[in-house]
Amino acid sequence: MEALPLRAGGEMDTIIDRYQNTVYGLALARTGSRADADDVFQEVFLAYFQSGKTFRDEEHRKAWLLRTTINQSRRVTSSSWRQKTVPLSEREDVPVQFQDPEENEVWTALQSLAEDYRLPLYLFYFQELSTQEIAKALAIRPGAVRMRLTRGREQLRDKLKGAYFDG
Repeated sequence: MEALPLRAGGEMDTIIDRYQNTVYGLALARTGSRADADDVFQEVFLAYFQSGKTFRDEEHRKAWLLRTTINQSRRVTSSSWRQKTVPLSEREDVPVQFQDPEENEVWTALQSLAEDYRLPLYLFYFQELSTQEIAKALAIRPGAVRMRLTRGREQLRDKLKGAYFDG
């Protein structure tokens, strides 16, 4: 078996520094578990390291990392092992905690949404991606992204009603 070309350590450090929050945050939003997000993070950068892939520009590299993160997250959450096991507790993971209580409420409400709404909202607001970039990362049409953002916002507003919204 022929070895894949290795990337220079300095280049890997730079790429990890640049995209660690993006990859980890998306993995956490997708899996809902810190342990699973850690696994996805490692798998994504290992795949990047081993791929030897060249990219047209930084946008292409970022899109590849987002798509790989989504695919790895899906692999983790849909594994047969995970579906056949029962967690020792309702929540095997310590919930994500922010310094600001309002951020905790928003994060908890976001995590309670279906993935179809949670991922576009996360990518739009936390990663500041355009609807075109989100469409590319999720392999859906830009119109579908806009619809999911609209519906996700409505659901989020309903979940946070009283805390931040009148009515």
